Parts: sequence; structure tokens; C-alpha cells
Amino acid sequence: MCATRVTGESSGMLLSKNRERKRQQMKIDDFDFVLPPELIATEPLADRDASRLMTLDRLSGAVGEAVISDLPQLLQAGDLLVLNDTRVLPARLFGKKESGGGVELFLVRRVAGDDEQWDALIRASKPCRSGTRILLSEGVVATVVVAGEGETRLVSFSGYTDFNSWLERTGQVPLPPYIRRAPLESDRERYQTVFASERGAVAAPTAGLHFTTGLLDKIRGHGVRTATVTLHVGLGTFMPMRVEDPRQHRMHSEWYRVPEETVAAIADCRGRGGRVVAVGTTVTRALEHAAAGERLQPGSGETDIFIFPGYTFRVVDALITNFHLPKSTLLMLVSAFAGRENVLHAYEEAVARRFRFYSYGDAMFIS
Repeated sequence: MCATRVTGESSGMLLSKNRERKRQQMKIDDFDFVLPPELIATEPLADRDASRLMTLDRLSGAVGEAVISDLPQLLQAGDLLVLNDTRVLPARLFGKKESGGGVELFLVRRVAGDDEQWDALIRASKPCRSGTRILLSEGVVATVVVAGEGETRLVSFSGYTDFNSWLERTGQVPLPPYIRRAPLESDRERYQTVFASERGAVAAPTAGLHFTTGLLDKIRGHGVRTATVTLHVGLGTFMPMRVEDPRQHRMHSEWYRVPEETVAAIADCRGRGGRVVAVGTTVTRALEHAAAGERLQPGSGETDIFIFPGYTFRVVDALITNFHLPKSTLLMLVSAFAGRENVLHAYEEAVARRFRFYSYGDAMFIS
């Protein structure tokens, strides 16, 4: 049998055009699935590494099942496991206006260069105008500096001795909105990775919640090295897409840092023939943003990278990630990595097998 000959255009050009055609035809509904509400995990398991782990071969689409504690056997000597070391802020505060009306503040991000000025979401019975003073615990006052027209308002804090210590004492853990319960004292530790060190996130990098120090030691004992990046998970992780065409969506920017040591570790991993294994979509976004040029570069700044099908990955070879919301940017990223059909089939299997979804849920290992 004679092979079909491609004339006029190379096969690579045709593949590129096919990918672009699919991108142009994409709709947000292409990333929808039915999730029974009872599969949304509202409580973490007692043991971090006891969560179930679905395995997905992104080439064949084959699905398997393991547990997180099996990762030392699933990873290979020479691999590099990259972790996000961001630390979640107790970002939710409650206070009152001087008139007595209740106010909820949700700190989104600190304004660089200013003494405890923050962009914040404000929930109150009536809008808070510029100059409104919000009375908080221990005599601390938040003053609305700029009311503005956007989602967030600029607020300035006064009356504290050590702001970070005060925030840790009085702020509540910002659990995701789909966990419909008040945060518990145990969430302060459980909604935080064991390697969290860099303060600044308002949501946890949830794939990292499954790791314990003991599991990381076992992984390293199998010849797998570890490295870190920082990406402060922002408000955009909870924001629904409001457009039908995903290409029109704009991500919220988030602060990231890719250290020189991590870039060197990735180069060393490549030299050993190992895989770069990203623990979570936040690590993936930080690394792929830092590789937007000709090669991976160390550095820090803001990223609003949006990864959806048609994207060519430059750094990440394998991905550990939780199960994500329907029609979400995170589901699109995973679909870009493993193929939409493969991912949606895996999600159907996850529902059928009663996997637990979202932040406190189970995970996938895509290789």
C-alpha cells in the first residue's frame, strides 16, 4: 500500500492549521461535565497521602487507579518534582462600619511599596465609599482609600503593631465558595501545603495538599529531585468564565517567581533524560510563562498566562493535579496538556468510580 503524499504544504503545517481550526471552533460548553454534588469534597481526609490517584496516559488515554502514597513507584529516577511554595493568607476579615453595619473584607493582594495597603473585596449591606472606616478586632481599622469601579477596592490598615501577626490571629482561612461551611481551626493547617513558605496566596495550590514530609522523603529516596517555584494563587481561581469563546477570556494576573536554582535543576533533569513533573496547574503556569521566550528564564513578576487546547508545552512533561470545575480555565489547561477527549473521559470515569472532587478531593497523575 502506498503512503499518501502531502503536496504543497508540509504535514507539520497541516497539523498546525488543524490545531488552529479547532481553537477557532472551541466553546466553553466543550469543557462541561455532569458532577453529582455529593462528590464535592467539603472535608479533607485525615491523612494527606491517603487520597485516591487516577492515572492518565495522555498518549493512549488509558486510565488507571492508585493512591497518592504510590507516587514513589509512579515517578522515575531522574525526574524532577516541582512544587509551589506559596503560603495561603488568612484573608477573610469581619468588622463593622462606624455606623454599625457589618462588613466582610477579603484581602486579594498587598499593594507593593505601600505600608499595608491592600486590594480587597468588600461585602456590606451598602457600598463602602472612599473614606469609610471599618472597625476590626484589636483596634485595627481598615479605611477605604479608593472605592473605584472594579471588583476590588483599595484599603489601608492602621492601629496594628505587627500586621502579619495580627492577620494570622484574626483572619479566617479563605475556603473556596463551593465548600459551604465555616472554616474550622483545623483548616488553618490542612488548607496549607507542608512546604508552604512564601506568604501571598488567597487559595491553596491544591495538588500540593496531598504531600507529607514523609512522602517527599520517600520520593527523593527513589532518585527523584525536587525544586520550587512561587505563584500566589489569586481571586481568578474562583472566577467563572463569562464568555462563550475561551479565546476572549482574560485571566487575573498573579505574582510568580522562578528561581535560578529551579531553572538549573530543570536543565540538569533534561540532561539526565528525566521528566519535569509539575505539582499543580499553578506550577505549570509559572514555568510555562517563564519559558515564553526562546528558553526558560529565571525571574519574577506578574503572569496572566491562559493555557487552553492548542498550546504547545515547553517545560512540563507530567502533571499532578486535582479534579477541576466544569467550564473552568483549569480544566482547559489540563485538556491542553492531555487532550480534551482524554480528560473528559477520565472525568467520566472519576464520577463513575466516585472520586472526590475539587480542593479537598482526590488527584490525577497525567504522564
